[in-house]
Amino acid sequence: VIVSALITDQPQSPTCLILDGMLAGRFTFLLSVELLSEYRRVLLRPRIKNLHGLNEDEVDAILSEIVVNGIMRETSGVSGSTLEKGDDHLWALVSVQPGAILVTGDKRLIENHPEYTTALSPRGFIEFSNI
Repeated sequence: VIVSALITDQPQSPTCLILDGMLAGRFTFLLSVELLSEYRRVLLRPRIKNLHGLNEDEVDAILSEIVVNGIMRETSGVSGSTLEKGDDHLWALVSVQPGAILVTGDKRLIENHPEYTTALSPRGFIEFSNI
């Protein structure tokens, strides 16, 4: 969602509305050190960096602002889903907070989430939360 928001040219897209809400602290959202590291790694990939046009300091400033408004949770020791090994940290993060919703543009995650979780598309989250 964050990467999509930063590379789109549509400021009213669901991903932009969600990122704006995160930066303004309009709703509660979860973070982990692993998730923040993944955001940073992806945002600094040359191809992605070329799309959003931000330098490393600007990416770090956005991520720092996100941290200010988010809730950090530790996920080590939490068993993840067996659905997709690479997504274990997402399911572990969602599992530490009752009622948490994974918001993702990845249809595979939305369609195959563990039974103990809820996963919504950015548009679905906008409709659900009335942002």
